[in-house]
Amino acid sequence: MVMSAVLLAGCTTAHGKTPQVAAETRTAGTPHPSPTTSAPPTPLPKGTPTAKTFPEGRHVGAIFSHDTSGTHFCTGSTVDSPNHNLIITAAHCLHGGKGSDYTSDLVFVPGYHDGKAPYGVWKIRTLLVDTRWAHDSDEDLDVGFAVVAPLNGQNVGDVVGVNALGIDPGFRNVVRVTGYPMRSDKPITCVNATSKEDTYQLRFACDGYLPGTSGSPFLADYDANTHTGKVVGVIGGRDEGGDEDDVSYSSYFDDDVKHLYDEAVRESAPQ
Repeated sequence: MVMSAVLLAGCTTAHGKTPQVAAETRTAGTPHPSPTTSAPPTPLPKGTPTAKTFPEGRHVGAIFSHDTSGTHFCTGSTVDSPNHNLIITAAHCLHGGKGSDYTSDLVFVPGYHDGKAPYGVWKIRTLLVDTRWAHDSDEDLDVGFAVVAPLNGQNVGDVVGVNALGIDPGFRNVVRVTGYPMRSDKPITCVNATSKEDTYQLRFACDGYLPGTSGSPFLADYDANTHTGKVVGVIGGRDEGGDEDDVSYSSYFDDDVKHLYDEAVRESAPQ
């Protein structure tokens, strides 16, 4: 969901390692390749469910500015990589888009609840978004990755585990979406099927996704035993995730997202 402009505007001074803007995979302005799909998307079930509080969220976490003394404003989740030190979120959580800059001095708190950080407070050292988001606020590329610095000699994925990354998943997937509304110190979750909203946009209907849930992962093939799945979207895209609390969106994960991920892997190499 749309993040407060005040929160974003207050975090634009460069800090630490210079954030990176991933190189474009094709000339700006050219269309993205059409996502593949084996069949027309099936309409969503009748009725809209409501998200519920979720007691287990170690692979998903709240994103704060500076430390946990402030308000968490976005959601991120671990994603598999060779060094187990990447998270995925919405691009607008990391960069304000056209006419703006990167945020800075961010931390990721996996499993955050009730003011507690059971798995630690992890500093984010490098941010990556596609140049078409950074230059033009392209809502079809509202996806970002962040490299998380080690904590006590360990990488975040080795401590909490990781989700897989799903590229070109098709438009209809049954997904679990878990995130952190700004007004709550507990995560919420909901299960429903995605559908095609536009050429490069997924739609997810569930009530309760308030500001702060931007970046929440769409987990397909969810395993209730490990609480992991395949990330096939994140709340973002159209209207930075949606203007209504009961419908959320995601940019479609195509080859552009894969190229951005590959750049993030390169940036994640040990320093």
